[in-house]
Amino acid sequence: MSSAALLGFDRSGARGTVVHLDAITLGIIAAIVLLGLVMVTSASVSIASQDSGQPFFYLERQLLLTLIGLGCAAALFAVPTALLEKAAVPLLAVALVLLLLVLVPGLGHAVNGSRRWLRLSGANFQVSELARVLVLVYVASYAVRREEQLRESLAGLAKPLALLCCASALLLAEPDFGAATVLFATGFGLLFLAGARLRYVLAMTAIAVSGFALIAVSSNYRVRRLTAFLNPWADPFNSGFQLTQSLIAIGRGQWLGVGLGDSVQKLFYLPEAHTDFLFAVLAEELGLAGVLLTLGLFLALVWRSFRIARLAADAGLKFPSYLAAGFGLWVGIQAFINIGVNMGVLPTKGLTLPLMSYGRSSLIVALAWTGLLLRVYHEAMREQRGSATVRSAG
Repeated sequence: MSSAALLGFDRSGARGTVVHLDAITLGIIAAIVLLGLVMVTSASVSIASQDSGQPFFYLERQLLLTLIGLGCAAALFAVPTALLEKAAVPLLAVALVLLLLVLVPGLGHAVNGSRRWLRLSGANFQVSELARVLVLVYVASYAVRREEQLRESLAGLAKPLALLCCASALLLAEPDFGAATVLFATGFGLLFLAGARLRYVLAMTAIAVSGFALIAVSSNYRVRRLTAFLNPWADPFNSGFQLTQSLIAIGRGQWLGVGLGDSVQKLFYLPEAHTDFLFAVLAEELGLAGVLLTLGLFLALVWRSFRIARLAADAGLKFPSYLAAGFGLWVGIQAFINIGVNMGVLPTKGLTLPLMSYGRSSLIVALAWTGLLLRVYHEAMREQRGSATVRSAG
């Protein structure tokens, strides 16, 4: 039995009327989203009761966001990737305009000193979430259009890296160091997969790491966060408070956790328990077993994304292949950073756990991108089945 779920059938034999859905990808994404819904509910009950008087306020919002995200995924699934490839330059322009608009006083909405949001119909939308996807769509199209330059010359690699630096600089101006890091790392990884020479990649990696290190130490705010990460117990009630509370939560979980809903740290001790530090609450309530389950689900999603990318590449669909690989890189990198932050092995950054944490923009955009991943699978399977039909007819 194939892993694809075929919805509808084609009596005439035409390739365009069969929809190929990857049941494995759908199952993994459903498991991650459902686990996220459970943990967001558990982590937010206390703060929701205090702030709104409704214990399930964040659950209701997360369910609504999930439905919106699924609607966006369905819409993007209907868009041929060839159309996205043709629109890559205009989409890049949209991304850069969004990143510029959010910096304009009066347009960009500031929260906790960071100007990252645009207010749309009374709701805040974090433009970096959408802008990162649009930039990566352009990088994927560049890798196809300039394949020979990318593989043969340093200039071919330097041009898209200059774009990534420009977009990252706009993110840093918000400031959003975490989003800039994820965007640059994902774009860089995508260019490497597209065939950039290893010696050029290593040289650019050294330059990029040096640049980000300089940026990190150029701000007193970032320096404080960096030093707090290195030794949070030196100042556990101020700069190291969030991380020490996260570590306490993870430590309390032990093998099987304290039980779903029984976390102590979420009771106003651990800030952002239902957003950036959801993983710590999960580790406390579900223990090592829950941690391994979560890691396994994300590893499975990354593996499946690269598997779909391989299917597309084998079918001769280079741009869709890079889209799928870009999704896998993004999920893996952001999940790694978020979990690393929660466990105290990386500096604290404002990044959500993909498809799990509470967050309007991040959840909607992540689910929408899964629609693109499923579209790539559909096109790859359609191309392979069409080729097999032609060969059998010949």
